[in-house]
Amino acid sequence: MPRGRYSLHDLHDHTLLAEEHFHCAPGPSGWRYVSQLTTPSGDHAGSVDLALDELGRPIRLELHAASWQVRGAALDGVTWVRTDPTGTQATEGNVPAHAFTGTSPAFLIATARLLRLTPDTSATRVRLVAFTDPVLAPRTLDQSWALISRETHATDNGPLAVDEYQVTALDTGEQHTVHISGDVVLAAPGIELEHLESPPSVFA
Repeated sequence: MPRGRYSLHDLHDHTLLAEEHFHCAPGPSGWRYVSQLTTPSGDHAGSVDLALDELGRPIRLELHAASWQVRGAALDGVTWVRTDPTGTQATEGNVPAHAFTGTSPAFLIATARLLRLTPDTSATRVRLVAFTDPVLAPRTLDQSWALISRETHATDNGPLAVDEYQVTALDTGEQHTVHISGDVVLAAPGIELEHLESPPSVFA
């Protein structure tokens, strides 16, 4: 069960926005990721609880940020309920999309699990619903994912397989690179792996 800490940074000026303390693990029905977020001053900033089925589809998502809450799942595309800080209003959304995304590294792992790309696979298009900070506002976006390379590195704990993905935002054409090993993001824009207590899980 990997357990560790990511730092999340502003994409433009690299200001530290939050730290995400996480643990995750594959299970009999899929994979689950749980994390707590703190501000640079150490205050609680939110949480992520994401569970995937064995095909990589989100069977449960619960996000908290700035007293806003989102609960969602893959249902007729993806469906979610977003609740305001007072708890008096809840709005439901549904989009014919494949999965969810957001600032948490969990969503990069989830998309990679959903697509199951190989180096021989051509770039694959995916439609996602992003929940943007700080109020978890939903936004539908289209991306293209391609697995550029798969390399194995020797470590003290044995060989470490690292996948390099090229992700393209189809509305702007902007591209970035994501490095993933098992169920841990090693590097991605705005995300740095600061600490890892145990090796990444190896998916079957």
